[in-house]
Amino acid sequence: MKSNFKVPWQLACGYLLFWIILFFAVVIPLFYRLPTALTMEDAEKNEFVAERAYKNLYTLSNIGNKIVGSKENEIEAVEFLLKELNQVKEESLKELFDIEIYLSRISGVFERNSAISAYQGLQNIAVKLTPKSSTSKSYLLVNSHFDTLPGAGAGDAGFMIVTMLEVFRVLANTNQSFEHPIVFLFNGAEETGLQASHAFITQHKWAPFCKAVVNLDAAGSGGREILFQSGPNHPWLMAYYKKYIKHPLATTLAEEIFQLGLIPSDTDFRQFRTFGNIPGLDMAQCINGFVYHTKYDLIDVIPRESLQNTGDNLLSLVRGLANAAELHNTEAYNTGHTVFFDFLGLYFIHYTETTGIFLNIGVAAAVFILIYISLWRMAAVSQVSLGHVACWFTLVLIIQVISFVLGLAFPVIVAYVMDNLGLSLTYYSTPMLVIGLYVCPSLIGLSLPITIFYALQGNKSISTGYQVQLALHSQALILALLVVGLTAFGLRSTYIFTIPLVFYVIPLAVNLLTTLHDRGYAWVALHKLSQIIPFLYSSYLFYIFIVVMTPMGGRAGSGSNRDLFIAVLAAAGAILSCGLLIPLINTFRRPSCVVFSLVVITALSMYLASSTKIGFPYRPKTNVQRLEYLQVRNVFYEYDGTLSKDESGYLFNFADRLVEKPLLGTSVNLTGLVSITSRCNAHMFCGMPLYDLRFVRNQIYNKWLPRSEPIIMPNITKLEVLRKVVVNSTTVRIQFILSGPPTMRLFIQPYEDVTISNWSFVHSFLEKSPPYLIFLNYGIDSTSYSFYLECSKANGGFNVPLLQLGVSGHFIGDTSDKLNTKFASTFPSFTAVDTWPAIYQRYIF
Repeated sequence: MKSNFKVPWQLACGYLLFWIILFFAVVIPLFYRLPTALTMEDAEKNEFVAERAYKNLYTLSNIGNKIVGSKENEIEAVEFLLKELNQVKEESLKELFDIEIYLSRISGVFERNSAISAYQGLQNIAVKLTPKSSTSKSYLLVNSHFDTLPGAGAGDAGFMIVTMLEVFRVLANTNQSFEHPIVFLFNGAEETGLQASHAFITQHKWAPFCKAVVNLDAAGSGGREILFQSGPNHPWLMAYYKKYIKHPLATTLAEEIFQLGLIPSDTDFRQFRTFGNIPGLDMAQCINGFVYHTKYDLIDVIPRESLQNTGDNLLSLVRGLANAAELHNTEAYNTGHTVFFDFLGLYFIHYTETTGIFLNIGVAAAVFILIYISLWRMAAVSQVSLGHVACWFTLVLIIQVISFVLGLAFPVIVAYVMDNLGLSLTYYSTPMLVIGLYVCPSLIGLSLPITIFYALQGNKSISTGYQVQLALHSQALILALLVVGLTAFGLRSTYIFTIPLVFYVIPLAVNLLTTLHDRGYAWVALHKLSQIIPFLYSSYLFYIFIVVMTPMGGRAGSGSNRDLFIAVLAAAGAILSCGLLIPLINTFRRPSCVVFSLVVITALSMYLASSTKIGFPYRPKTNVQRLEYLQVRNVFYEYDGTLSKDESGYLFNFADRLVEKPLLGTSVNLTGLVSITSRCNAHMFCGMPLYDLRFVRNQIYNKWLPRSEPIIMPNITKLEVLRKVVVNSTTVRIQFILSGPPTMRLFIQPYEDVTISNWSFVHSFLEKSPPYLIFLNYGIDSTSYSFYLECSKANGGFNVPLLQLGVSGHFIGDTSDKLNTKFASTFPSFTAVDTWPAIYQRYIF
């Protein structure tokens, strides 16, 4: 039983090749699998028809950019939706259903993150489908948005809008009733900071009756939609997802990553949860995020099969939830969080957080017990003391801890080095580089220490087969300790560590119950076979995240090194997929050949990434560099009304780590481009018309390119003081009226001896430290916006400067002047440029 026989080294290549083939033959096809798209000829009346949804998407997309306040969004898109909805109403089964269509125009204000969001005249189209037999006062809400950013919007979220339209059509024309009314909300202002959903949930007459929501959005275009938020604290929703979703794609890990703020996006789900306190499911398109929020988000990149996939899921889920008994009193089922995930899109698994805790601890305990029994058996069969085996196990455990750390550290080091060399995002358009840059270094880290140890150690009392088992036991023990620690920390995603352990303890128990454990390498076959499922799941899960997160690196801001994030994801995927497989290379002769092969692949990948066009991140149309700059005119007025500054230039908000580097050497003339950090130190919010929170968060990385010729605004942005009234001896009220484009911003900074004690906006926000930022948008109602500020000063005396007030107007979608048109045309084909005129006027009152 102490045989040191090893398998010929040539078979090691076949061992590695098997797992590679398994990944590409099973994981990749199942991830991209889509159902056959139905046509109007071959579909039943109660089925979702992708062809009809696609035709609606074509019409909706052809309207153009649907920016809040534009004719396209406020008139043309609304007219299209009302026409389609009224047609469905006309053709519906009137003997079974009542249909109400409600176009609302709403104004409001709320606090969002570190700013105030105010809106005026935004439009929502809400449709209520009520079975005539229903007496329920609990509604199911289904929501998506039809507005877009300056780029296109076929995927975000025209895709979901037409899916909702088709689901509504099928339900209204099918002789199949349900218990609860369904409200379909086609909201007209999501891209302005989730304003229209806030308007609905806080002001609409149907909102108090909405007891659950299915929110639909996009961070990509085409493919399958992912469930990435649920509840919170409503596990019954997962039971309905499992029962009714035909093509599942979901994971608790996505929910926890999203809620940590690692995704540079947000959805209307936040408003329904925060202001409406209603639970629900948040689902989004996630594949091909490279075109998200760019002019390439077109219908051309969306296959009809993708519409069929989401349509099948949504139709079935809505039917199920519309009959849910829990909808009568959802608070009674507010019983805790859920652990949920799908397996290769074939099966959906969910259980309560409490069940997850017992499962995690139970599996970890089984690992501890079975490892102890295995060590005892090794001692008995090898005729050595248990203490001797335990000492060797402790030594191997230390080696495996080092391997585990290196498995995480090596990819991070590669990412850090590449970033310092100015080579971030080299994998952006060549995803296969992730394998060489991050996966292979992780496998090197996992395999190198134990391979060196077994090559140098001289223990002859324990067989090679036992020694390899000690390495596997050590890896399992590390995972088990992680499971215990992360479970105690409250991380539901701990299940990703539990899965490999479940399929480790089962074959280990079988091997211990038989003689396989003690017969050289006889146990290996069962171990390998048992690891197929965790390998498939772990590689599938982390492939999803790399596919989703890679495009986000192109819009995460220049202050964020997303290479580190991708490196950690790749390393975690490698460890969980291969951590209980890599030690088996030591059953082959010359395991160093495997390590050397991984080193060669890593070196080759680094060479391709750093020295060839393969490593250049961007490609025209498919993997573009996002470039956003404002054509800015800054005008500063002093307290006496005199003009102290009038300058023009281009304000760049670079979306990724590489900033302007890819543009150097191209035809773009960036001579004079400078950082605005010094301006940020001197002026509130840098004295610039910062467009949104991305500009604010990235402000020290924003850059300014002066322009000698003044930029002429397409229209005016005008701030007037209506009146200045002394409220009492320490407080004065200043009443303002503001007119300008649909997108405006206010920047407010009181002087040191002055406080803003009251204003037209959310009063509680004044507890925060100034300066204050207020986002203002209007839709169909373009009348001037009135607001007031109350300034308090301990010693009175209001005939001195009290505050600085900045006003910016953004003329999104307006044509540029000839000079900027010429400048914009010089950008290379691998860029997607968004630009518009913006004015910033600073006043002192």
